[in-house]
Amino acid sequence: MHFRALPIVLLAFPLLTQAAPRTCLVVGISDGDTLTARCGRIGAYERVKVRIAAIDAPEKAQPYGQRSRQALSNICFREQALITEIDTDRYGRTVADVSCNGEDAGSRMVAEGWAWVYDYNHLATRRGGGLFRLQDSARARRLGLWADSKPTPPWEWRRQQRDEQPHWGSFF
Repeated sequence: MHFRALPIVLLAFPLLTQAAPRTCLVVGISDGDTLTARCGRIGAYERVKVRIAAIDAPEKAQPYGQRSRQALSNICFREQALITEIDTDRYGRTVADVSCNGEDAGSRMVAEGWAWVYDYNHLATRRGGGLFRLQDSARARRLGLWADSKPTPPWEWRRQQRDEQPHWGSFF
């Protein structure tokens, strides 16, 4: 009998441990999907690197990268942000939903054409597909990076960069 209840408890555990939203000041913008926030109180501030959930923006060196970074800066830099943590990525960044001035930053970046929907862990799908509709609309209106006839998604650009790196092991 006790073993039967165990799976239910384990399934509910992630819901019980989800972090409460935090209000933080955005103090830095790395690129179109990553920011640095100062959270906490005077004398006990914590700097948190945040990767916005469910989007992927061009890298800084990639076409549209600087414009994407500037777009996120216009939305969030020096603003109070509501950060709702979802996960931690392999680089130790907090993956979170981020709202600045009451507006979802990820949705706005996609709607304005400065980021792609990145359905890691099916976060975008679980939200009902709204991000995909925003992306389709931005593409149809040729906004932001969609002004390019064939913009390269950042995950493909990163792979191309890795593939073009010399493999030093073959020289020795």
